[in-house]
Amino acid sequence: MGKFFGTDGVRGKANQDLTPAFAFTLGQAAALVFRDEDQKGKIVIGGDTRISSGMLGAALAAGICSAGMDVMMLGTIPTPGVAVLSRHLKARAGAVISASHNKFADNGIKFFTGSGSKLSDDLENALESKIEELQNNPARLPKITGEQIGRLEYFDKSCDVYAGQLRQKLPLNLSGLKIILDTANGAAYQVGPELLRSLGAQVLTIGAQPDGCNINAGCGSTHPEQLMAAVIAHQANLGIALDGDADRMLAVDETGSLLDGDCILAIFARHLKALDQLPHNLVIATIMSNVGLRLSLAELDIEVKEAGVGDRYVLEMMEQTGAVLGGEQSGHLIFTNINSTGDGLGSALYLLKALKESGQPLSRLKTVMKPVPQVLLNVPVSSKEGWQEDKEIGEAIKSAKAKLGNEGRILVRASGTESLLRVLAEGPDKQEIASLVNNIATVITSRVG
Repeated sequence: MGKFFGTDGVRGKANQDLTPAFAFTLGQAAALVFRDEDQKGKIVIGGDTRISSGMLGAALAAGICSAGMDVMMLGTIPTPGVAVLSRHLKARAGAVISASHNKFADNGIKFFTGSGSKLSDDLENALESKIEELQNNPARLPKITGEQIGRLEYFDKSCDVYAGQLRQKLPLNLSGLKIILDTANGAAYQVGPELLRSLGAQVLTIGAQPDGCNINAGCGSTHPEQLMAAVIAHQANLGIALDGDADRMLAVDETGSLLDGDCILAIFARHLKALDQLPHNLVIATIMSNVGLRLSLAELDIEVKEAGVGDRYVLEMMEQTGAVLGGEQSGHLIFTNINSTGDGLGSALYLLKALKESGQPLSRLKTVMKPVPQVLLNVPVSSKEGWQEDKEIGEAIKSAKAKLGNEGRILVRASGTESLLRVLAEGPDKQEIASLVNNIATVITSRVG
């Protein structure tokens, strides 16, 4: 991670850490990095429903235009939709204004290349260097005047194009299915229900009334309890939970039980292998994935390789190995036959495809995954720096590992997007690992909380 970019773009509290002034400078830097020397080219910008997304999107667009590139505003659209529109509109890059699953007061800016891929480390480093250059010496920006100034235009069919591409790749007939869809009061609040209904499903919604301040609030993939209850109350076939920018997806089976990203990944892998569409019998997961995923897929002769945490690292390993399927326990699921990035609605459609073609309820499909007991606790901290050198935290982790021995594992890591340390434990006894996690969390709070 650099000075400005974390594991998923720039993040911070809107108008405090992430200001319009910074967004303007970032826009200028992006134009200088992505601009084609022979022609202006354009950058597309989409965002979620946060109250600050319009403000930051306007500032970013102004910066881009002031540095001589055109901007096409896409409006409210899921993050994977920006990847699709980057390709469709032949843009030099795409930008997303969103803080994903974070609370509404936070926001972020991340970029895709013109092909819809996350930026490489080299491109992010180039942006970082250009931002610092402009902050230290604004006069270094070329003087853009007259017809050289970028044009700002609006594309009002962005969600139609995105949904149309998903329907083209997964032309399903969902008639007879009752689905509860939780869009987290986020970017998919319109396109999500419309897409599923256009395929014939009966759709009831949760979290589809954004007001700018209720994104992810008690709903979506980070708070699925309401969805779990609704599936049972309405006797639905399943529930789908997205996050604020709809690049994550979790599911709820007909009994009201939650399926995390690991379980859904296992269902996808089994389905693709049965169709002989899983190259190299390989799936990419992360170090946070439940060990049960690897053990369950090993029974099907499917190998699971672990990437670093973050969907960009999953995608990088997929590209290196030729894998077409990868993802994270959090619900970031990447299936390159559908999109070049995590796609919550695309993943939902593929899960529905597996459900329809199997003729089995989701509660049966999920048995392909046999999870090992796992406990994950997010511990708020005042700073994510220096905790690895803290002697008391180190001793607490060492002691927990010693108690588990070879029967489990302990993993502590800093979040790439929030001021949190994530403490994860796996082992045969859930009560024991919960106690170990709580002990480590208590020490962390006392030392760096």
